[in-house]
Amino acid sequence: MPQVVRSRNGALHGPSPVPPLPHRFRSLADREAVEVLHRAARVLVASLPALTDRLVEALYAQEPAYRAAIDSDRAEVWQEVHHSLRHNVGSLIQPREFRESAHRTSRWIGEIRAEQGVPLDAVLHAFRMGGAMVWQDLVDETARRDPDDIRLLVHVAADVWNFVDEHCGVVADAYRQAERRLSWRRENRQRLMVAALLDGSARIADLAEAAEMLGLPEQGRYAVLAVAVGPRGPGAVAAGGGHGAGLVSASDAGAARHGPGPAARPPVVLPAAHPGAAALWHPGPDAEFAILPLTGPPGELSELAAALDVPAGTRAGIGSAVEGLAALGDARRLADTALRACPAAGGTVLLDEHLPDALVVSSPALAGALADRVLGPLDRLDPADRDVIVETLTAWLDADGSAQRAGARLYCHRNTVLNRLRRFEQLTGRCLTRPRDAVEVSLALAARRLLGT
Repeated sequence: MPQVVRSRNGALHGPSPVPPLPHRFRSLADREAVEVLHRAARVLVASLPALTDRLVEALYAQEPAYRAAIDSDRAEVWQEVHHSLRHNVGSLIQPREFRESAHRTSRWIGEIRAEQGVPLDAVLHAFRMGGAMVWQDLVDETARRDPDDIRLLVHVAADVWNFVDEHCGVVADAYRQAERRLSWRRENRQRLMVAALLDGSARIADLAEAAEMLGLPEQGRYAVLAVAVGPRGPGAVAAGGGHGAGLVSASDAGAARHGPGPAARPPVVLPAAHPGAAALWHPGPDAEFAILPLTGPPGELSELAAALDVPAGTRAGIGSAVEGLAALGDARRLADTALRACPAAGGTVLLDEHLPDALVVSSPALAGALADRVLGPLDRLDPADRDVIVETLTAWLDADGSAQRAGARLYCHRNTVLNRLRRFEQLTGRCLTRPRDAVEVSLALAARRLLGT
């Protein structure tokens, strides 16, 4: 077989382990077979419009995935098919001249069909249908000219079908590459949209598109969950209150997830029965955020917080519910506040159930000043003595003012509790039975616990 045909076969299957025979030993049958192929292919080139018409009709009848494209713009599909046939049939006659342009055409078709969402199987089926139609026309033309030549055409049948398979491989590779690019763009667009919603910078005009893209109702109820691993770092309280704190910027949103793959999830497990189990997560430099769609009764967030599986050392804060995607920026800031109200050792804080702590962390400077004013006199004591009084005071407040229950918690007699409380009142000038003083003491203790002042 002449070199032009063998080179095409070798490009697909790699070098042959057996050295090719010198040119003088090539069989006359091979040369004649290629000449028969070329004669028939030249006739096909001359009748390409009719061949294109038949292939487009066959695609419409046999490949459902192409019907919508043909109905939408038959002329465009016709031009695409004609262009592909012209280069591919030309490659059968002049491989060196047409091979690269034929590959470019096949790659272009693979990319276009991926962008249009046509399944890859349908695209490959269309190429094989075209290959079958071209081969049948080659056989028919050879039989019409000289039926005896069909036996020679059989010698190049494998090369023709290898050529079809080669182009199917080119199409499939281009399709998958385009699909990966489209997937990355789609995921990156989603990340940017979620970042804008959580940052509060999304435009009102974009909310309908965001709802469709993310599969969320524009006017639904939402809360935001913030999760961080490890203790709060220095400055975390002050940094959390600003606009956009805790979020990656729009330009860094794609990099935060390390490319188009799924983001690493924080070690928190949402209950499978809750709609929030399919929450949209978004990475930040110090925390991960999840948009939680709410569809249940008013107590839904309390149930979610109770069922949340939070490992030791992980802090989780759930903000208050808000109405609509436009309010997700507020929901994220509320979740930030809840996260800052979490104990340093970890745990879950539902903002609605810890509003006094939220007030403390929302204004750390004022909270620190209050703690110094109320608890400052205790700092003059020996640290061990001071810690005993603070521990007793905390236990008494947690027990709703019951010295009996506080003593049981501290493993001491109720009178011991009362003596320590009286000593606190003497040192600070506060009266724990006075509501105003009790509130200030409670907030001061929260400030010391949460802010470390």
